[in-house]
Amino acid sequence: MISTWVSVIVMLVAFVNGARNEDDIQPCAEVQTSSSVVPLGSPVTATCVIRDGCHLVIRQAVHIEWRLGHHSLPSSQVANESGRFSEVVIPSFNHTREFLTCCVQASPVQVVGGVEIRAGYPPEAPQNFSCQTNLTTPETLTCSWDPGQQETHLHTMYTLHIKIWDSNENHTYELLPGVHRYTIPRSGFVLFSNMEIYVKAVNELGEAASAPIILEPVSAAKFDPPTILKVQVVPKKYGCLKLSWSLSQQQAWMRDYRFNLEVQLKTADSSQRSEQPILVSHVRPTRSVDQCRLLHGTQYLVQIRVRYQQGPWSEWSSSRSGVTLESAPTGRLDSWMKASGDHMHKQLNIHLFWKPSKQFRANAQNVSYIVSVKRLPGEKGKLCSTKGNYCTFKLPWKAKKVYLSAINAAGKSHPTEVRIYLPKASSVISDVTVLPHDDRSLLVQWRSLVSSSLTGFVVEWRPLLETDLTLTQFEITDRNQTQFLTTGSFEPYKPYGISVYPRFKDGIGLPQTVNAYSRQKAPSMVPKIQIKKIWQSHIELTWNEMPLDQRNGIIQNYKIFYWDKKGPIKVVNADPEERRVVLKDLNTVSPYEAFMMVSTFGGSLNGSTIHFEIEPFDVVAVVMIVTVSGVGLSLLIIFIVLACFSNQQRLKGQFWPAVPDPANSSIKRWTSESTQDSHLSWDNEEPDPMYLSHLSFLDLPVKRSKEDDDPWLSNAEDTSDLGESICGSPFIRGYSGSNSDSVPYATVIFSSPCNSPTPKEAHVYLRSESTQPLLETEESFSPKCYHNMANDRMPSEQCFFGPSHDCVPEKGADPGILWDDFPFLRALALNDTQND
Repeated sequence: MISTWVSVIVMLVAFVNGARNEDDIQPCAEVQTSSSVVPLGSPVTATCVIRDGCHLVIRQAVHIEWRLGHHSLPSSQVANESGRFSEVVIPSFNHTREFLTCCVQASPVQVVGGVEIRAGYPPEAPQNFSCQTNLTTPETLTCSWDPGQQETHLHTMYTLHIKIWDSNENHTYELLPGVHRYTIPRSGFVLFSNMEIYVKAVNELGEAASAPIILEPVSAAKFDPPTILKVQVVPKKYGCLKLSWSLSQQQAWMRDYRFNLEVQLKTADSSQRSEQPILVSHVRPTRSVDQCRLLHGTQYLVQIRVRYQQGPWSEWSSSRSGVTLESAPTGRLDSWMKASGDHMHKQLNIHLFWKPSKQFRANAQNVSYIVSVKRLPGEKGKLCSTKGNYCTFKLPWKAKKVYLSAINAAGKSHPTEVRIYLPKASSVISDVTVLPHDDRSLLVQWRSLVSSSLTGFVVEWRPLLETDLTLTQFEITDRNQTQFLTTGSFEPYKPYGISVYPRFKDGIGLPQTVNAYSRQKAPSMVPKIQIKKIWQSHIELTWNEMPLDQRNGIIQNYKIFYWDKKGPIKVVNADPEERRVVLKDLNTVSPYEAFMMVSTFGGSLNGSTIHFEIEPFDVVAVVMIVTVSGVGLSLLIIFIVLACFSNQQRLKGQFWPAVPDPANSSIKRWTSESTQDSHLSWDNEEPDPMYLSHLSFLDLPVKRSKEDDDPWLSNAEDTSDLGESICGSPFIRGYSGSNSDSVPYATVIFSSPCNSPTPKEAHVYLRSESTQPLLETEESFSPKCYHNMANDRMPSEQCFFGPSHDCVPEKGADPGILWDDFPFLRALALNDTQND
């Protein structure tokens, strides 16, 4: 209860205060305009009147100022006694929405009044107004329109108005702002009754309505795509097909109404539809439709669409195929023949290509071709039979023409005569270039010399990555044509070989061939660099040819980038045909790195980096040094060998001293002859033959003194060799000879001249040395200890043959015993008769 009274008191106090301050809350000025909403760009006039009770101007001079937004406007102030009235004129209002304020100059400037002005355009009449009926569940009628190209900048309302003529009903539908489409429910229209429909647009500057349309809702329906039930051949009618069709299941209730039908036909091997669909008017779905004037024996793909009266067309149906009746082929074939001669066998190798001309009709799906030497093809003159467009065969050298015919199940075509033109070693074509026209065509251009016998050209092209010659295509042009646009299924980044042949009256000239691409890009790979050889400060790099399917374009160049750790990067361009490059003036003390870049018109690709180093002595230098050394050494050896042959005897004496060979000694013959008549008086038995290898005779001077008569006491110079031989004997005590492997043998010295009678004294027998290896094996057969033959003139000190105790001969001893002890001396027995 207390809270209720408090609330009432507060409300009363607020009411009293509001009544007391009513004059205080009134604005100081009143601003008026000609209109608050004006067309954009039109003039605007405004006035400002300051009230007398405004506390801002009491007992002060008044100066009024106008502002549009934040900008000041010049005013035309009307002179009066108080100066509290002002008027402003805006010649062109270009703002869609802005505030116009009236201000009093003070410190600071005070706003005493204002008004908001909006500008825009009146609405345009709605454009492209249309309505379409949907016959699927639920059935509706949808209308749509365009508001116009000009923005109004004002709030615009759209309303849809419908008038049904049969029932005289009117319906109005208001749309939300910005919506230009409305769907009328099934209760708002009648399918088979005409209706008047329009749309109206209204804003603050005016209104506009679309042109009314009068329609029957069913005639504005877009039907579902129809269904082709089957496509059949019309019996006994060539080039005709019969179509059976129906509406969709949801619209099948209208099968008794007449529709307009469009038929679209295209051959199965064509990627494009026919230029103009065939219109069939006022046809019921229950009746089939015949389509004639088609190609014979050709498979067609058929599509249809429908509409009711002038309504919109339905979408195209799914396609169905049908084949017309076959007939014999008609028309001629275009052919292109390439002949090469086999002079050894007097034959021609023929490559024949053909294609249908514009007048040719196969009139069947399965067609084969026969090449024959006779006009009427038969098994006897048939050269080849194929289903393709290419054939190769041999003909005699004097053959002039062949015949080409097409055949199917219904018959044969008239034969096409193909003349045989021999190849000519002449060419009038130059500068063949190929430019990509688009992804599916190439423009071939060429130049030709003027020739009276020239009849035309043949442009031939084929994919280089395929080996099937049936993919070869050609086109024949006239003699005045120097370019041709090739069309077909050209694949990008794939190479094609294009050749231009000149045709003469009496043969086919030499072609000009180039490779071409419809589109190029960077190569797919870069060949690996290989080091072929290194010599001095040079290195030769090679690489294999790139596979044709990896090039993706025409190779423009190969670039080799190489550098060392100290120097800059250097670039060398290589010839695409040679596939090799030589890097020169390389540093032999620093390692190098290099890589290759391959470029086409479509891009470039870098390969992997290789490392190499130039050796101070490379293989070539080593080979040269070895070669020069070997030649010098060979010359030296040859010189030494020649010198050895020229001084053979002298060298033999230096390195191989002449040592007697006992088996081949001349004394063998001498002793054998002398011993036949010599009989030792002290030996009755025949002695064993002993052979000596050498016999020396020395003339020793005879002297009167006893010392001089002794040959062992003679001058050392005269017997130096003998004394050295004796003193160097290994049988002497204290022997220190240099040749420890020497084999001793005996030497006999006579004390009288050779031509003197046989002395009475015994012969002197001395032991010597030999370096002949052959005597080493015979040493065991010689006596182990030999003794001098002592006489009364030789003292015992002259015994040099080993430590024998009986070295000193006894007086009166039998000489025969001494001879038995020395077999070598025994072989030297000489009788007095021989000496004489």
